[in-house]
Amino acid sequence: MADHLHRNTVTRSPHKFRRLVTAALAARRAAHVPYSGVRVGAALLTKNGRVYTGANVENASYGLTICAERVVVGKAVSEGYRSFQAIAVAAAVSNPTPCGACRQVLAEFGECMVICADARDARRARVYLLSELLPAAFRL
Repeated sequence: MADHLHRNTVTRSPHKFRRLVTAALAARRAAHVPYSGVRVGAALLTKNGRVYTGANVENASYGLTICAERVVVGKAVSEGYRSFQAIAVAAAVSNPTPCGACRQVLAEFGECMVICADARDARRARVYLLSELLPAAFRL
């Protein structure tokens, strides 16, 4: 595991991801949430420094709902990016973390930092390694 991805190093300097969290908070505005009302925003930082943002898109057929994390991964991958440093996720819920499907989609592209921010008090964001949230990712 790369030193720059070591959890203890990052938690001592969470300000490193402040701009990414701000982008995730702003992305929440574009969410389509007529059923749950829970706006989720995500901001994905590529290894070359580009930031992509996305929001959740709900559907009356709940299984077809697309989480913000998968929206943003799809945007980045469709433009040729496959290496990510970090993703910030923001929602007005306690300890918002990516769902299992989103964790697996992120794991497809390797280790990254996951910053989870409660939109009601984003200063208290939690920082994880993806492998902490999904310790046994599926691999072929």
